Amino acid sequence: MKAVRYIATGRPPEIVDLPIPSPGPGEVLVRIAGAGVCHSDLHVLDHGIGLPGPFTLGHENAGWVAALGAGVEGLKEGDAVAVYGPWGCGRCHSCQRSAENYCDNHASIPSYGGGLGSDGGMAEYMIVPSPRLLVPLGKLDPIEAAPLSDAALTPYHAIKAALPLLTPEASVLVLGIGGLGHMAVQLLQALTPARLIAGDIDAGKLAHAREMGVQHAIDTHDSDAAAERIAAMAGPRGVTVALDFVGAQSTVDLSQRVVGRGSRLTVVGLAGGVVHYAANNPPYGCEVSVPYWGSRTELMEVIALAEAGRIRAEVEVFPLEQAVDVYQRLREGRIRGRAVLTP
Repeated sequence: MKAVRYIATGRPPEIVDLPIPSPGPGEVLVRIAGAGVCHSDLHVLDHGIGLPGPFTLGHENAGWVAALGAGVEGLKEGDAVAVYGPWGCGRCHSCQRSAENYCDNHASIPSYGGGLGSDGGMAEYMIVPSPRLLVPLGKLDPIEAAPLSDAALTPYHAIKAALPLLTPEASVLVLGIGGLGHMAVQLLQALTPARLIAGDIDAGKLAHAREMGVQHAIDTHDSDAAAERIAAMAGPRGVTVALDFVGAQSTVDLSQRVVGRGSRLTVVGLAGGVVHYAANNPPYGCEVSVPYWGSRTELMEVIALAEAGRIRAEVEVFPLEQAVDVYQRLREGRIRGRAVLTP
């Protein structure tokens, strides 16, 4: 089978031929329908994640159960499933409450999950080590549903934690309307009555936000002008929740400038920005949050929202063989929504 492999830091991914794996006891073989192409993959390729290659990329995966290892129950061949991405130990307190993204034993596990140390879904088949890591898709198209396991789950996890603050008179700022940001916009529209403000430096992504019904879409090229416009929209209370899906210093600083007292500043993006603390900066009562992915039960909730038609990942579909070009398109900001590779 064809597979897109991470080889070593600083090297482009390689498309290679591998044998189709067989599931061992307790494992599940999934025939991949689609694998999302995430900006986090560029961090893996460019900077590494402290785990040795080679391994198959792809941590946003969906497809159909192809074969069951000995002892696996509750699934049958042909079931449409999403693969839950962060693989924990499955035994600790966090994992037992389905939050494998915060596994207590993460430091001693030799992989963060499929596509992040273990073989992922940018291939015709992948091995999932336990059926607990699979979530039924119901009637959803697995190709369109693949990004739900990260591009929707990650913002859902961040937004769910902030829901008590997102009251009708509150303002919420979303910075970066890319793969995660375009899902965050839909999730906020589905879950909260708060005033929604979207910011980006890309005119096409701002147009995308407007197409999704965002009334306040702000060009953030000029951070001073953007901060003034956001402050005027938010009023004296300031922005109640800022969700930064970029994480660059410029977006972190902008978020810090516009949040009010008793607010929440959430940095999701991995672009290297730092929150600098001083007295009343961020303002008093501001919670700073650095969430990671989401829980298995939250993935179930995300899939339920998608099945109900409340959210939908906008995908550009490419054949697996175009993976290297697709990564370059992602690097250059030429992907609308989420790219999905199909075997």
